[in-house]
Amino acid sequence: MALIFHSSIKRDDWWRAEIGKHVPDLEIRFYPEVGNPDDIEFALCFNMPEGELAKFKNLKAIFSLGAGVDHFFKDPTFPLHIPFARVVDDELTARMSEYVVQHVLNHHRYQIEYDQQQKDKSWEVRHAPAARNRKIGIMGLGELGQGAAQTLKYLGFDVAGWSRTEKNIEGVTCFHGGDQLNDFLARTEILVCLLPLTPQTNSIMNADLFTKLPEGAAIINPGRGPHLVDDDLIAALDSGHLSGATLDVFHTEPLPEVSPLWSHPKIRITPHVASIAAPGRVAELAALNIDRARKGEPLLNQVDLSRGY
Repeated sequence: MALIFHSSIKRDDWWRAEIGKHVPDLEIRFYPEVGNPDDIEFALCFNMPEGELAKFKNLKAIFSLGAGVDHFFKDPTFPLHIPFARVVDDELTARMSEYVVQHVLNHHRYQIEYDQQQKDKSWEVRHAPAARNRKIGIMGLGELGQGAAQTLKYLGFDVAGWSRTEKNIEGVTCFHGGDQLNDFLARTEILVCLLPLTPQTNSIMNADLFTKLPEGAAIINPGRGPHLVDDDLIAALDSGHLSGATLDVFHTEPLPEVSPLWSHPKIRITPHVASIAAPGRVAELAALNIDRARKGEPLLNQVDLSRGY
C-alpha cells in the first residue's frame, strides 16, 4: 500500500516522518517518483499535474493539502468516483480570521490612504467611524467565512454575510441566494470574498457587482483569484467608486511582474498567505481519513461533488 504526495514545497523527509507517525505501514512516494502506479491507494496533493491522478487505478481516496479544491476540477480526467476530502481545521480558520481582521482594520482606519500620504509627505487626518457604524459584508459563510464573521462581530463591527443557501449565525445579518445579493451589497462598506470557486462564483466580483456597493466601498479577496475581474476592479478604483482593495489571490501565481495590480496606488498585495494549513495537522487529518477509507467509512470533510466544495 502506498500514498503519492505532491506539493510545490519540497519537504519530503519531513512529510514521510510526519505521516509515518500516524500510519507506519504506509509507503510514501513523492511525485514524480511514482513507481508502479497500481500500488498507489491514496493521494495527498495540491495542483497535481493534469491527467496524473487518473493513472492510479487502485485509488481509494484523495486528500487536498488545503481547504480549496477547485484546482482539482480543472483536470478533465479527475476521478470523480473516488472519495475526496479537503482540509477543515480550527487553526486554518483562525489564520484566515487574522488576515481578514488585519485588512478590514486597514480599510476601516484608512491605512492605504495614510501610506500614500507618507510617500507624499502629506498630513491629512481622516476620522474613522466607530466599528459599530462600519458595515462589513462577507461573501461565503463556510467554515472560514463564519470564523471571520464571528471575530469581526466580537470587535464590534456591523457584520453581514451572504451565502448560496440560508445560514443562521448569532449576531450576523445573513442573506442568501440570488434574490438577496443586491440587498447585501447595498449595505456593505467593506466586502470580503471567502466563497468557494465554482462555475457560479467565477468572476462574481465584476463591474456590475461593484456598482451595487456604496460609493467608497473597499474589497478584500483572500478567496480565489478567478472570483475577481481584474480590469473591472481597476476601473472601479480609478473612477473613485471603490476606495481600495486588498488582494491575496490571483488568476496567475506568482503574480506576473507586468500586472498593473502591482503598481496601483489603491491596491495592497499579499502573496497568497492569508491562511496556510499547518502541515502537522494536514498529516494528522490525512492519517485519520486513511483509516476511515480502509474501513469503508465516509471521509472527514468529504467534498460534495454536486457543490464543488
